[in-house]
Amino acid sequence: MAGIDQEQVWSARYDAAGEEYLFGTAPNAFLQRQAERLKPGLSALSVADGEGRNSVWLAEEGLAVTAVEISPVALHKARRLAVSRHVTVDFIQADLLRWDWPVAAFDVVAAIFIQFVGPAERDALFARLKDALKPGGLLLLQGYTPKQLEYGTGGPSAVENLYTEELLRHAFGDFELLELRSHEALLEEGSAHRGMSAVIDLVARKPG
Repeated sequence: MAGIDQEQVWSARYDAAGEEYLFGTAPNAFLQRQAERLKPGLSALSVADGEGRNSVWLAEEGLAVTAVEISPVALHKARRLAVSRHVTVDFIQADLLRWDWPVAAFDVVAAIFIQFVGPAERDALFARLKDALKPGGLLLLQGYTPKQLEYGTGGPSAVENLYTEELLRHAFGDFELLELRSHEALLEEGSAHRGMSAVIDLVARKPG
């Protein structure tokens, strides 16, 4: 990530989409499948939230949601989406690698396709995700596996940014792994994630 202005890169992508939502307005399907684990009144953090599709859905499910996103263009769209759905989300503009993360503050942390970081920064980011959870809190993470490079239907082009089961099992070995599964799925998430994709799902509970 060194030398790359992530805010500029992502704002350009969201701006180029115009009034359209780059990743659509429906929640990520993996996140939506976790609905039974999500109880009204729980506090949730959605990281690299983009245009709000996931944070707004979490708020619709009755959670108290904070969303962090680096792009002001995306946040403008996210706020518009929240208003249209009649929900409240605490939107924060910040670089995840520089943000002053709350500690033991959330019952749920949603990290959906956050693979803009390489190995050098990934450990630090994963540590922040863990720290932000309350004891007993849930991490809901979905990303792409290296097989995604064969599909080319979204995600980073750098193989080192992609996840394997071994990588996630090692990174979250101190958590209770409730679900860890790599599989292929047809994604229909706006124009940016569309088509058959190689993904990996992680649901992990923080000890305590």
